Order: sequence, then C-alpha cells, then structure tokens
Amino acid sequence: MTEIKAAITGVAGYVPEDVLTNADLEKIVDTNDEWIRSRTGIEKRHILKGEGLGTSDMAVKAIEKLFKKTGTDPKEIDLIICGTVTADYNFPSTANVISDKIGATNAWSFDLNAACSGFIYSLTTGSQFIETGKYKKVLVVGADKMSSIVDYTDRTTCVIFGDGAGVVLLEPSEDGNGIQDSILRSDGSGRKHLLQRAGGSVLPLTKENIEDGLHYVYQEGQPVFKAAVTSMADVSAEIMEKNGLTGDDVNWLVPHQANLRIIDATARRMGLTSEKVMINIQRYGNTTAGTIPLCLSDWESQLKKGDNIILSAFGGGFTWGAVYLKWAY
Repeated sequence: MTEIKAAITGVAGYVPEDVLTNADLEKIVDTNDEWIRSRTGIEKRHILKGEGLGTSDMAVKAIEKLFKKTGTDPKEIDLIICGTVTADYNFPSTANVISDKIGATNAWSFDLNAACSGFIYSLTTGSQFIETGKYKKVLVVGADKMSSIVDYTDRTTCVIFGDGAGVVLLEPSEDGNGIQDSILRSDGSGRKHLLQRAGGSVLPLTKENIEDGLHYVYQEGQPVFKAAVTSMADVSAEIMEKNGLTGDDVNWLVPHQANLRIIDATARRMGLTSEKVMINIQRYGNTTAGTIPLCLSDWESQLKKGDNIILSAFGGGFTWGAVYLKWAY
C-alpha cells in the first residue's frame, strides 16, 4: 500500500498596508535605525490598523489569495488549524472565526498556541490528519497581530514585532513528496524570560495591571537570544542527521524570522550558504507564527518539485522545532 504524505499544494501570505519604519520608531522611543538593523536585521514592519480588525482578518486575506490561486472551494476544506498568540478572542478560537468568514461550512477548526513555533507545530499537527487518509484538504494558518500586545514605549520589544499572516493548503500525496519528518520540543521553564504576564487565568486583566503594562509582551533579550541560537541550530542539524542529509542536499532553509544573527547561526550549523536561506525579516520584522508561511509565499516562484526544505523555529514558552519536507509542486 502506497504511503500517504501531507503535501503543501498551495501557499499565500498577507501583510497590512500600513508600514512602521525604523525612522518612525526613532520618533517614538530612544532608538535609531543603525541600532535596530545591526541587532535584528529589521528595516520596517507592517501594522494592522482599523477599528475591529484582528488576526482573523489578516488570515482571511491570505486564504482568499490561496483559494484564488488553487481554485479551492471553501466548502472543500475539512479542517482549519490556526497558529497564533494573538487570538481575536479568548474564545471562540480564531480558526473558528476564520471558518465562518471564509464560508468553510464543512470544516472543524481550532487554534494552536506555541508562540513563534506556532506554524510548524500546526503544520505537523495538520499533516497527521492528512496521513490518516480521512482528511483531504487542511488549511494551516500562521498569523499574529503583534501590535495588539506590544508596548510602543518599550524599545526592547517594539522594534522587533510586526503583523502578518500566511497559510498553506495540505493535501494527500502518494509520490513521496510532502512532509517527511519533524522534531518538536518545548521547555516551559523558559516562560519567565518571554511571556504575556496578564490576561490569563493566573493574572486576569484588571485596571491596575493594565496600567502597569502587564498585558504587553515581556522579554528578557539575552536569555531568549542564547536559547534561540542553540535550540534552532541544534534541532535543524538534528533533523538533517536523522534523515541522512548534508548541506548539499538541502535546497532551502526557511527559518523563523526573529533575528538575523539567529538565522545566520542556524545556517552555519547546517552547512548552508546564504543563497539557500529565506530571509525577509528586513521587510516584515517578527510576525511570530506568520514568519515561515510568509517566507514560503515570498519564495514560492523559486521552489521546485522535490526540493528538500527545512523549516525551523523557536518561540516563547520555550518552544522550538524543525520540519523536513519535499516541495510538492
């Protein structure tokens, strides 16, 4: 019996129109363009503006582009998984809202929260539904409106994050292409270095903790940077070794776009030249769960059927992992 693999058969991305440049940030906080570029590689980021607009609205824009490109009817979708830390509401799930907005009346849906690793966690989860043989079309979304939880008086975080969304369509493949392997990890002790302190059941929102800024992203830069460099590089090298791959065998590394220095360290560990690394952090900043599908969308025209691709991410929690796939079209 032929093995069923989950193949990406389409990809699309969306970023909002409004742009926040480094020059704009110089007017808001004590920072400058050279400082931001040298430490992160970021030049600008896109911000979702408009009353009543949330993460689902960006996801819908990306999905509509995907449906148009692939000729997919929303009623054909069996399942929607949305990786996000900036859900429209605490409940219902953003994936549930997305399914309503796109008319996916035959799909069930849920969110997956793994911070910046949200897309690869969701992709691995979605692939397993395809591999059962019961599911034919699964949407995997990575989307975040980080501007909704960023403190624009905190120069350590406000320079990093942007808003954006990406989506892939997963379908069954029997030609050997598709998702080959994944390694996913987590370490909850890392939460003290990177978290949103207020807004959950431990510390519900109050007037006082909102005034104290506890509902914003809190990050201790150095511990997070060190953990990200080690974890992303290690897990990417591990999945290559596990699958008998060398740097020559890998066509593309698609890294989470958190910091250019983290990306460079991961590529070096994998033995990859810069030409094989997808980088768009300079244009979008860190869109959290959106970064990897946005890269795939930006590079789609350069991808060839059978290309060996490694996706790698690290996020708050801590969460991290890598996915090995063969491009299917």
